[in-house]
Amino acid sequence: MSKQAKKKKSTFSLALKRMFLGDRGEVDIFTEEQMQGPLRTIIKNFISNKIALTGLVIFLSIFLSCFILPIFFPLDLTHQDVTQQNIQPGFSMLAVPKKLANNAAMIDGGATFGVGIDKDGAFYSWGHMDNRLKAVPNNMGKLVQVSAGLNHILALNEKGELFTWGYNRLRLDKIPLELKMVKDIKQIEAGYQISFVLDEGGRLYYWGNENIISISAGKYQGQIDKIASNTTTVMALLKDGSVVALTNKETPFATVPAELERNAVDIASTDTSAAAVTRDGRVVVWGSDEDVKAIPEEIQGKAIAVSGGRAHFTALTSDGQVVSWGANNYKQSNAPAAANGAEQISCGYYQNYAIHPDGSVTTWGLEGYLMGTDGFGRDIFTRLISGGRLTMTIGAIAVIIATIIGVIIGGISGYYGGKVDNFLMRFAEIVNAIPFLPFAMILSTILGNSVSEMGRIAIIMVILGALTWPSLARLTRGQILAEREKEFVTAAKAMGVKEMAIIFRHILPNVITQIIVSTTLSFATSMLTESSLSFLGFGIIEPTPTWGNMLTGSQSSTVISEYWWRWVFPSIALGLSTISINLIGDGLRDAIDPRSNDR
Repeated sequence: MSKQAKKKKSTFSLALKRMFLGDRGEVDIFTEEQMQGPLRTIIKNFISNKIALTGLVIFLSIFLSCFILPIFFPLDLTHQDVTQQNIQPGFSMLAVPKKLANNAAMIDGGATFGVGIDKDGAFYSWGHMDNRLKAVPNNMGKLVQVSAGLNHILALNEKGELFTWGYNRLRLDKIPLELKMVKDIKQIEAGYQISFVLDEGGRLYYWGNENIISISAGKYQGQIDKIASNTTTVMALLKDGSVVALTNKETPFATVPAELERNAVDIASTDTSAAAVTRDGRVVVWGSDEDVKAIPEEIQGKAIAVSGGRAHFTALTSDGQVVSWGANNYKQSNAPAAANGAEQISCGYYQNYAIHPDGSVTTWGLEGYLMGTDGFGRDIFTRLISGGRLTMTIGAIAVIIATIIGVIIGGISGYYGGKVDNFLMRFAEIVNAIPFLPFAMILSTILGNSVSEMGRIAIIMVILGALTWPSLARLTRGQILAEREKEFVTAAKAMGVKEMAIIFRHILPNVITQIIVSTTLSFATSMLTESSLSFLGFGIIEPTPTWGNMLTGSQSSTVISEYWWRWVFPSIALGLSTISINLIGDGLRDAIDPRSNDR
């Protein structure tokens, strides 16, 4: 091949490389822009800025999480649960110790923890427990029964001795003197701030907070064979097979179905309904919860035992099948196939345990919370992603409103100049002088509860947008002033193009990059402003979550020191979002301005 041919081939190859890959050699920024276009140059410069790129990745991760994850973790605004208050992050509520998991004799679940005894009578506990629950009495000996309540534990050893620890108010940790003489104990149950003991003679003893639970067992004393308690009352299975509610008050439990008269072999209770197993293996449910009344057909005629959680039931059939139904917000009604073949079942508040003949244990239900719970027992993770979606939506729409107003006013002011410019800029200064937070506080106080939550959200977005446009208008005006005297504007005028078309179709595209940078930075400011307003209690109010009002309840020293997860996670989300948005804005500004790049 001749030298001339090689030279032509080399030139052609270089042209192809420059066309598709860009020039790898050292060229000045203006030559580079002519070769690959301004947009490609901006993108390349932005990508080369590692800090800005990191900010983009962080923000996109948070943004996508807040808009996609709520589909899989829906928020129930009405949900509150006092039994799940201020639980720290973790997944230990179903973490049965290995020594017990293969040698279990009995297991019971409390609100946030579980307890059990193995076949040798040794005691085990797991889950979210405070120091009082961890203070297990010494020398309990070989245990034969154990029960977990809301926040206390009750245990019975082979000698008939009772032990209780945990919640120590209302003398709940003090066993009555009359019980110390009772040795033939048949059943123990740690309830909702109250304890129950049933002896072989059918007499029921109880102590603790009797103001919460209505109990009237007088006429049934000596006839009781088993009890099942909840947060409001106690159900009893009598020795003749009848079921009664041990209360004089009108409750959903009081009207026991007639078919259970002398016909029940087991009972259980949720907070709103009761269930019983009949002699012919059918399950009967009554009360006010419609979900638990949808009894699975496959257990009817085969059920031998039933256990109740806070809002669900689990039943065991004669062929070893285990079925759960009712509320399923924590997957407590998704009984796994591995639970089949069990000989015992037990429900905690939101947990389930199935013990097999060989002592192995199968668990399902609530394991814990990724980010803990707040003072109302609500999952912080679910509220964080839903609150982030609302905070970002308010910030984005407010910025869109401000951008539209700012670009229109700034464009007209910069293009026409003179009296129009003077009037519009003085108006912008007046708007800019209005203090947003005091204005929004006063407006929120005046409106009070007269508007709906959606109306309040709309008002906040409009106010944010209507009061934050002046800075963008001034920026747009300055850019338009610099562009309006250029040749392409003169050419457009000569061709008879309308002035509005010149402003928004010819001049504006040349300054849009600066507007994008300003809008990006304003987005972070709008998010912080909304969060500040909600934090102060004048923005979006509970139970609708935003990152701002999630921090409202975290002002006390107790929350800051003991319940750190209630303020750490919303603070991190808000801080990372605003910082990453600012990094993106700074990166875009550096990428757009060639003089800011060190080449």
